[in-house]
Parts: sequence; structure tokens; C-alpha cells
Amino acid sequence: MLLHVFFFCLISDTDTHTLHDPISTPSFVLIISGPEDFSYSWSHTDTYTDSPILCFYLSLTDLEAQYSLTRAQRVRAAMFPETLVEGEAAMPVQSDPSQQSNVQRLAEPSQLLKTAIVHLINYQDDAELATRAVPELTKLLADEDPVVVNKAALIVNQLTRKEASRRVLVQSPAMVGAVVRAMTTAVDMETARCTASVLHSLSHQREGLLAIFKSGGIPALVRMLSSPVESVLFYAITTLHNLLLHQEGAKMAVRLADGLQRMVPLLKKSNPKFLAITTDCLQLLSYGNQESKLIILANGGPEGLVFIMRNYNYEKLLWTTSRVLKVLSVCPSNKPAIVEAGGMQALGQHLTGSSQRLIQNCLWTLRNLSDAATKQEGLDGLLQILVTQLGSDDVNMLTCATGILSNLTCNNSRNKTLVTQYGGVEALIHAVLRAGEKEDVAEPAVCALRHLTSRHQDAELAQNAVRLHYGIPAVVKLLGQPHYWPVVKATVGLIRNLALCPSNQAPLREAGAIPRLVNLLLKAHQDTQRHASSAQQTYQDGVRMEEIVEGCTGALHILARDPINRGEIASMQTIPLFVQLLYSYVENVKRVSAGVLCELALDKQSAELIDAEGASAPLMELLHSNNEGIATYAAAVLFRISEDKSSDYRKRVSVELTHSLFKHDPAAWEMVREQRLVRWIERRALSARPHLPPSAHFVCIVAADCQSNQPRPLPRKILTIF
Repeated sequence: MLLHVFFFCLISDTDTHTLHDPISTPSFVLIISGPEDFSYSWSHTDTYTDSPILCFYLSLTDLEAQYSLTRAQRVRAAMFPETLVEGEAAMPVQSDPSQQSNVQRLAEPSQLLKTAIVHLINYQDDAELATRAVPELTKLLADEDPVVVNKAALIVNQLTRKEASRRVLVQSPAMVGAVVRAMTTAVDMETARCTASVLHSLSHQREGLLAIFKSGGIPALVRMLSSPVESVLFYAITTLHNLLLHQEGAKMAVRLADGLQRMVPLLKKSNPKFLAITTDCLQLLSYGNQESKLIILANGGPEGLVFIMRNYNYEKLLWTTSRVLKVLSVCPSNKPAIVEAGGMQALGQHLTGSSQRLIQNCLWTLRNLSDAATKQEGLDGLLQILVTQLGSDDVNMLTCATGILSNLTCNNSRNKTLVTQYGGVEALIHAVLRAGEKEDVAEPAVCALRHLTSRHQDAELAQNAVRLHYGIPAVVKLLGQPHYWPVVKATVGLIRNLALCPSNQAPLREAGAIPRLVNLLLKAHQDTQRHASSAQQTYQDGVRMEEIVEGCTGALHILARDPINRGEIASMQTIPLFVQLLYSYVENVKRVSAGVLCELALDKQSAELIDAEGASAPLMELLHSNNEGIATYAAAVLFRISEDKSSDYRKRVSVELTHSLFKHDPAAWEMVREQRLVRWIERRALSARPHLPPSAHFVCIVAADCQSNQPRPLPRKILTIF
């Protein structure tokens, strides 16, 4: 049966009402609609309306039963519902159940207030209880009977579970000292556990940390690290961890108590959470302290840390362990130990995970270690991941990835080949383009490209790849101002390698490499000349200017193999400078300057300029150099500039060359004495050795046998290609 019931509260205009007076008090009217055969008793009232209405007054008895509760009782029911009789509830006073009354709105904050008052009363009780108990418990902890000490430690441990009593204990230095002594002298594991638990609870407050520190708690806690009980170990390491984090002077105290020697062996435990706390302690103790790093090394720390990185997957543990390895990776003694233990491979496992903080730590650690891992094998997977990460937009990740690749490809032909095959050249070029003015990215990226374009089976492929991926303009642009010399040094070396590929000669010229190299050479040479009077070498940004001179001259030497480039170099008035560099005290500078003069001398006009600048004298002296490269270049230049000289001059040069080239080879000298030198023919050297590149313009002395008049080359020594 469906009934529609409407309850109205009709309010009169009077100020005082009685429930029995329907005229002067609020009238509660029940209007019921239903089927016609529904029987009910009804009464009619027109007190508040002129038209008849079907309504019923609720029974006065029912109303009195429901509303017998006063306002105070309803408040009590809201604030203290536990005082209501079971089944009893206050009737709602609102017509819409979805709306809360004022009393209901105040109920929740009232409950919170009541709870706070109860806690305050209990807190006061706990504090008073602890205050009365502390003096007696302090005496009991010093008792000679182990049983008494155990019971006292148990009670103190229970007191530390409540904040009020814990604060009272913290404010009692005598109590904290008694707990420390009880832990130190404990003869049973239960007492050690309770006292360690007490110190652990107190260490969560700064006052507690200070009390433990002043009471000599650190040496006692360090001794507990040798306990066979897992719970004691956990309490001890956690308390020490809190001290290291928040208490000044705790680090030195732990070191003096041989804490590191006790902590490192704990790396063999298997509980990940325990290991996470232990490794964080090691990081706090070793950061900025070389002695601590060496102690960790002496106790087998690198091996244990690498084992964790390889065998666990708990993120927090891996993160804390990677932080320790990052600190140790800057130590020259720890670095090879970590690499030898497989640290590169173990760290590389976590570069593809979801934890960014772990990835960052692993990358920084790998970057620090990479210079000691150039001969390490089994890094194929790591190299591939690093090439992939060159596409990252994160500057720190890009800095690390380029730095690691730069180190791992240094003097390692296999790694060079792998990175080239993985698409490393293209990825590095894009990294250079994105780096812009960020030297931390540009320098290692260019260094890595320099390594990839030299001395491995795919070097020529890499040289071509730089051009094909539009890298040459970006590389040459790095030579512009402002100069950051480490980037400049790396770029000059890369340009030299790129110039080894004949197809790159024209693009390098079109990108403006030659004038930029000449300008850099002039600037660096001027800097070295200004400091020539002092014995100190010239440094800028950590780079010796002599290295820039050598690098620029060497790059121009290779670029001069191209006839057009050769003419452009000579047209920039560089020959006087190259001749002057023949007098350098740096042997490599002498070698590259003689080499570039050797190339330039192929043009008759340049050869005449070289001779006019007085190059013969230093070149004659360089013929006697112990460096065969210098001697051979000098011989080639002398030969070329003597072609238009008188026969007497050529004969004198011939004798000088012969003597200098064969002074260390008596057998060859004897051959020359028995033969006559007919001519110096450099092109004959090329025709005799067609496999040499066109740029291999070095001296070949051809001797004519007096009987057969058939020219034949002298010993292989003077045909050496440098």
C-alpha cells in the first residue's frame, strides 16, 4: 500500500507555545493521501486556512515521546553518544534528512575537542607517573642483579612508548646514562634489546639525540653492531643513523669508535630495509672524508655495495647504495676496485628503471668511474643504453651520458666500433646541437666524436657520418667566440680527424674552418709568447695554450692536403708563423709545423716564401732530431725548397740529409758511400708505393747503382710514414 505522508510544522505569531494548544503553538499536521478504501480517523481544522484541508494531528502522546529530549540532551547525544541507552536516538528535527542541523554540524569538532581533553588529562597522568618513577628506575638500572636490571629496562622501555613519559626520560641525563651503561654491561640479550629500544625511541627527539651523545651512547651503540640479535642490530643502526643525520659531532664520534669497521661487514645481511639504513650511514660517514673512504675500501666495501646493486630491487636500498658508490667513485683508490668488482655493469642495470633519482645517481657514478673502465669488457649493453639516453632533454642526464661515452671510447677501438654501429655519431651530433652554450655537454660530446673518428675499423664510416648528418657546420661553429678552451681543444682535434676523409675537405672549407683555425692559432701563439720569459706554461680554463697551438697547426696540416685549402692557408700569411714555430721548445709543435710546411711547399710559390723566411737553418737543425717524424718532414721541406737552387747548394743539402738520415744506421750509410745520390724524387716515392694516400708527401732517397744505372730505393727507414 502506498502512502504519501507530509509533516508540517505550523508556527504561530505568539512567543510562547504549548504543545496542547494547536492554535497558539506550532501545529504538527499529518496529511495522508492513499487509496479510497484506506480507513483512518481524522479531524478538520481551519485554524490556519480558510479552505478545508484533509489533515491529521499526530498523537500528542507520540509527539511527547519523541520530543521529550531537551536541547541539552540532544547536545549530549551529539558530543557523548556513548552515554545513550542502546536503541535510543534523538529524533531528527529537520524535514530534509540530507541537511544537517546545527547540533549535528557541531558534533564532529566537539568530538575532537573531547578527545583532545581526554589526551591532555592522560598526558598529564603519564608525565606525573614517569616523573615519580625515573629516580627509582635509575637506581634499579645500576643494580648488580641482572634480573633487576632486566625488569627495570623493561619498564623504562614501556615508558618510552608514550610521548609524555618519553619527554620526562629525555630530560633526565642520569636516566639516559644509566640506560647506556646497562646496555653496555648487559649479560642477556633481552636487557640489550630493551635498552637499545629505549635509545632508539629517545633518538626521535632532538633532546634525546643530545642526551645520548653526551652520555657516551655512540661507542656503546657501535659495539651493539656486533650483536647476533637482529632486533638489537636494527635498533643500534637506526639510532646511529638518527645521530648521524641530526646530531653535530656524531660523525666524528662514530669514526673514532671504529663504526665504519663494524658497519661495512653488515652489508652481507639480507634485510633490504636494514641494508638501506646501513648504506645511508656509510654515505654520511664517507662524504667529504678521504680516510673513511679508504677504511670502507680496506674492509671490502666496494664488493659488498656492487653485490647489492646487482642482486636487489628495493628502490630505496638501490638509491642509498648508489649514493655511497657515487661518493666512493671520486676516490682514486676506490675507483678501480669498484670497476673490478663489476660496478659498471651493475650500475648499468638500473638506467632503464622508473626511479629518476636512482638513474641520476647511477649516471653520475658511472661518469666518475668511466675513466678507470676504458679497458673493461662486457659493456656492450651499457654503451647501447647510453647512446639511447643521448636523446634525453634532461641536461644532467645528457651531461653524464656524453661524459661516460667520451671516456669509454678513449683508446678502446672495440668500444668505438660498437658506439658507431649503435648510431652514436648521429646521437652525439644532435646532443651538440641541443647543448648550445652548455659546455658540460658540448665538450664531452665533441670528445666522444673525436674518438669515434679515429683509429678503429669504422673510423672512416664515422667521419662520413658526421658530414651526412650535417654535423660539420655545428662543429666548426664551436670554434667561435666566446672561447671555452676545453671545447675548443676537443673541436680542433675533431676537425683534424674529419679532414682525414677527402670528402670532408670541401665542407670544412665551406663552413669556415680554416680562418677560424688560423685565428685561434694566432691568439694561442700570442699568449704563449707573452709568457715565454717565465718558465710557467700558459693555461686558460685548464688548457695549455701550447696544446691549442699544436692542435690548430696539426689540423691545418691535414687540411692542406687539399690544393684549394692549401692555397687558402698560404694566402692568410701563415708561413712566417709556421717557420717561427720550428723554434718551439715543444717537440710536437715542431713536428706539426714542419708537417704543414711540407704540405705548403708543394706549391712553388709557397716553397719560395718558406725559403725567404729563413726556414733552411731551423730545418737543417731539425734533420738531426731523434724524432723520425720531425727529421723526415724537415728533409722533405729542404728538398722542395732546394729544387731551384744551384747544384752546389743541392749537393751540400744532399750530403747533410744523407748524413743525418743514416747516422744511426751504419749498414745504410755504407750503402750510400758505395753508391751515388742521383736525385731526390718525392713523386717517385709515391709511384713506388701506390697504396699511400696523395698526402703522403715524404722524402724518398733513390740511389742509382753505378753498374746498372737502375734506381732502387734505400732502406725502408726513410720511407716511414708518420
